[in-house]
Amino acid sequence: MTTAYIVEAVRTAGGRRNGRLSRVHPADLGGKVIDAVLERTGVAPDRVDDVIYGCVSQIGPQTFNIARTSVLSSRLPESVPGVSIDRQCGSSQQAIHFAAQAVMSGTQDLVIAGGVESMSQVPIGSPVTVAKELGNPFTGEISRRYPGENFSQFVGAERMAKKYGVSKDDLDRFAYDSHRRAAAATEAGRFKQEILPVNVNLDDGGETLHDVDEGIRWDADLDSIRGLQPLAENGIISAANASQITDGASAVLVASEQAVKEFGLKPLARIHAMAVVGSDPTMVLEGPIPATEKVLKRAGMTLADIDLYEVNEAFGSVPLAWMNALGADYDKLNVNGGAQALGHPLGATGAKLMGTLVYELKRRGGRYGLLAICEGLGTANATIIEVL
Repeated sequence: MTTAYIVEAVRTAGGRRNGRLSRVHPADLGGKVIDAVLERTGVAPDRVDDVIYGCVSQIGPQTFNIARTSVLSSRLPESVPGVSIDRQCGSSQQAIHFAAQAVMSGTQDLVIAGGVESMSQVPIGSPVTVAKELGNPFTGEISRRYPGENFSQFVGAERMAKKYGVSKDDLDRFAYDSHRRAAAATEAGRFKQEILPVNVNLDDGGETLHDVDEGIRWDADLDSIRGLQPLAENGIISAANASQITDGASAVLVASEQAVKEFGLKPLARIHAMAVVGSDPTMVLEGPIPATEKVLKRAGMTLADIDLYEVNEAFGSVPLAWMNALGADYDKLNVNGGAQALGHPLGATGAKLMGTLVYELKRRGGRYGLLAICEGLGTANATIIEVL
């Protein structure tokens, strides 16, 4: 079976809600990271076989196949197709999986996988709230199988904390560490290789370069984090220990061995193993645990073999529950901060985190990395990469 290589990974810096990226059309964001991949690698645009993009809220400016509209907003020729997928928060990680599977099958050689989400222009939940007169996704047979459930991620985050022994203090310390780690990584220039600077217009009519994640709290204070009220009565999840609403785009170029040789590409990493699972939808966010177990088993590895792991901080309780369940090392987890500080641009998060994982492994001289993301209704993807 053909090896699937990651030869480039790029993302925009995260934009806060109604922040610097909020007025950029999401297809333009998607097109910018495509162009960056082409420029960095030098591959012939007409040789790209497909573009696979994740996007969660596919309505308004993000509908009508945003992968294709991103292609048509980039330097790629019209002959390059595009397809949009929705595996909720793991959508662009699934895009990478689909790209790798296409390459490994021998049917394609160069696939751009990524995602885009403008949460400022298309608020989370818009496909349900905007089109509510058309019906609700949970009123059919699913409502009889799971009576009284609304599959809330907020409820799921609380359930995760309770089931896996995560305390309010654990959550708040983790949130503080996320900001502290993200600030240190930014100041040290660790994100420079993965971030594509974007020119944006300001309210005063001026222009500036957006190249730093807007969500980082440089003066994060543990006592202030502890002082925030929980989102639910008697709960422990607060705005501080949940992910930030964020605008952004990301892209990864996945290539076959033949394409690597033909274009003289230098692979960053290879896809070592992949897994996707379903789990209890009422827990909503538990999937990364069985997904990790499955991908490790498939690879014939243990968690001790992994040098770094990125587990998305949709809520702080998710990586901490994952860590408690699997006996993971906190010092290998989200070492440059996570979504509590850097943001979670939904459909773009998977490819975003893949880039962060690849570049940090290379910087540290590590070999294996693991990426796992929780997804709505209990699904999850897990990927093991080997840095080359």
